[in-house]
Amino acid sequence: MFDNLNWWEIGALLLLALLIFGDRLPTVISDGLRMVRNLRTMARSATTDLSRELGTDIQLEDLHPKAFIRKHLLSEEDEQAIRKPLQGVYDNLRADVTGVHNELKDVASAADLRSTGRPATATGGAPAPAPRVSYDDAT
Repeated sequence: MFDNLNWWEIGALLLLALLIFGDRLPTVISDGLRMVRNLRTMARSATTDLSRELGTDIQLEDLHPKAFIRKHLLSEEDEQAIRKPLQGVYDNLRADVTGVHNELKDVASAADLRSTGRPATATGGAPAPAPRVSYDDAT
């Protein structure tokens, strides 16, 4: 949870919390921890109840509707039947995008060849870098 925070930021947050809540800070912390414990207990009991009612093992991650349907209601053959039409569309789209990408590279190479008089692939396939002009030289 605090992976992105360094010690100074955590200290600043604690100092800010102390300034805001004052001597009520211990009760606020204990209330927050009690609420987190209650939420975990409720989630655990909900998954236990669902597992008992459905007769299968359910994890907390399985409560997402897509994951639940995929894991408990569809067989592998059903899932493949659903994916098959979409796979063809995906393959066609990918081929089209690759074609457009290649055409854009060809147009960029031709434009660079016309403007500079040298091929864009002089550096082994990558476009040749344009000469840099510093602002001091330009003025």
